[in-house]
Amino acid sequence: MVDIPSGLHYIAVEGVIGAGKTELAHLLAERLPARLVLERFEDNPFLPKFYEDPERYAFQTQICFLLNRYKQQKELIQPDLFYSSVVSDYIFEKDKIFAYLTLRDDELKLYESILSTIERGIPQPDLVIYLQSSIERLMENIKKRGRPMEKNISKDYLKELNEAYNYFFFRYKASPLLIVKTTEADFVNNKEQFERLLKHILKKNRPPVEYFDPVAK
Repeated sequence: MVDIPSGLHYIAVEGVIGAGKTELAHLLAERLPARLVLERFEDNPFLPKFYEDPERYAFQTQICFLLNRYKQQKELIQPDLFYSSVVSDYIFEKDKIFAYLTLRDDELKLYESILSTIERGIPQPDLVIYLQSSIERLMENIKKRGRPMEKNISKDYLKELNEAYNYFFFRYKASPLLIVKTTEADFVNNKEQFERLLKHILKKNRPPVEYFDPVAK
């Protein structure tokens, strides 16, 4: 168990598909220790269909994700008898990234109407960790984990999504932000890199935005 600074009770890990969010969230939750909250993408029955036909299934996929994430985030407000800290592999606001990227104007208008009625009261993380990686590394990670529903993800879609994430986090101000370069990082198999990152996460007097390379010494 490590000494968690006061005011650092909710850590969220973010990044593009294949960035390693869930792996890092698992490592952090085990090391702190903390309650682990994972995005349940497998609960969305429209996601496999979206990857096959994005234009047809974008709206159904997005609304299903929005409502599932809302329900899960509201559960974070409930006290946990076993853990005082939470580590999640997503932030609620990430829903907008995909919505603005995939929905048509009329669909987006309806989406924003639904979002405006439910986003109040969603808890904000005390720290957001944004994992940045190259498109090549993202494609490699996606191929390596071999999820059937992700086999049709194209390099062009991933590039567009990566640009949307960078645009979003360049303007993100809701929580302190730690941007971590992960193109050459391997937190699962390289204990030294993970410990270096963990030490940086747990430091006090954090600025609003930081950049960190776990490979550089």
